[in-house]
Amino acid sequence: MSGDDYFIDTVIVGAGVIGVAIARELASRGLDVLVLDQEKAAGQHQSSRNSGVIHAGFYYSENSLKAKLCHEGKQQLYRFAEQRNIPHKRVGKIVVATEDRETAKLQTMQARAQACGITDVDMLTGAELRRMEPELTGAAGLWSPSTGVIDVMALLQALELDAASHGATFALSSRVLNLSRHKGHWSLTVDSGGSLTRLGCRVLINSAGIEAPQLAARIEDMPSNLIPESYLARGNFFTCQGGTPFSHLIYPLPGPIGLGVHLTLDLDGQAKFGPDVEMVDRISYDVDPQRADAFYSSIRTFWPGLKEGRLMPAYSGIRCKIGKPGDPQDWIIQTAATHGLEGLVNLFGIESPGMTCCLALAHSVAEQLAAEGLMREIR
Repeated sequence: MSGDDYFIDTVIVGAGVIGVAIARELASRGLDVLVLDQEKAAGQHQSSRNSGVIHAGFYYSENSLKAKLCHEGKQQLYRFAEQRNIPHKRVGKIVVATEDRETAKLQTMQARAQACGITDVDMLTGAELRRMEPELTGAAGLWSPSTGVIDVMALLQALELDAASHGATFALSSRVLNLSRHKGHWSLTVDSGGSLTRLGCRVLINSAGIEAPQLAARIEDMPSNLIPESYLARGNFFTCQGGTPFSHLIYPLPGPIGLGVHLTLDLDGQAKFGPDVEMVDRISYDVDPQRADAFYSSIRTFWPGLKEGRLMPAYSGIRCKIGKPGDPQDWIIQTAATHGLEGLVNLFGIESPGMTCCLALAHSVAEQLAAEGLMREIR
């Protein structure tokens, strides 16, 4: 361990909701955990720049990680929110087919939900849609009563407090410059405001979100062919002046690279529309007001009563998607069984429904470390 200023059991790079949930899980099992993040506060990217929806999990293939962890994670997250008094609400979601010919797609989604063990998703006729939401236009719908919304930052703070209560520590404004193997452990060089520190650890978890592929590329001996191709997709959100007449989340049928511009509600019932999908080559959260034109067209397919001039730019978020546009990929939890580097866990492509799955995903990572003997070795 010579050459390292400090040694700790586990270092997690990335203090988004996933990284902090993993810190909580591992610290609760008795590990010494340090969480690093280059930002001044936790959760500054994907975690705080999304719609805050607790997903039911019926968009994903039956045997995918997304489907498995979303089904488990939704239930765990609701229990955790209730126990910790985190503001949340089961508002329910309607997926709308605007034309008769699209009804078959809803039936396929319902069948997929049932295959994944989700039994509370029901078909709605056009008349039933209008009884639930009089200003909603559609030929049919899919009703998910267990879909909800949550205060994501309150969730993140609760996870942080839990992790810290079990001994985890957080080092913010700390950027990892390089990572290498040295005599059976990991060695990291960390820049904290111009001060360089060498850290040693047995377990290194790459939970860097939109920068996870770039971080993996800086890991010594990491096989480059195991770092997935990725791209940045910005999702823009608009608010609606004067409010909306809806009391549930309203989604169109999903498109090839996203769920479509949809209506979500916050805990006060205020509506926002988005996200769309805008390919970008750098991280910038500016919202182009001219994108409102496409929003009006999309929204009016299910809410023709939306009047011109009511949409206002709100905020945006950026997701790191793996694979190629139009070819959605499952998440990747990559351990030594794949890349051969003991103690390294890479998390790639953890976008939606990552927040819903944070507790289940953290448990999965801990169990994989235990299966590789690393939990026992650390203890």
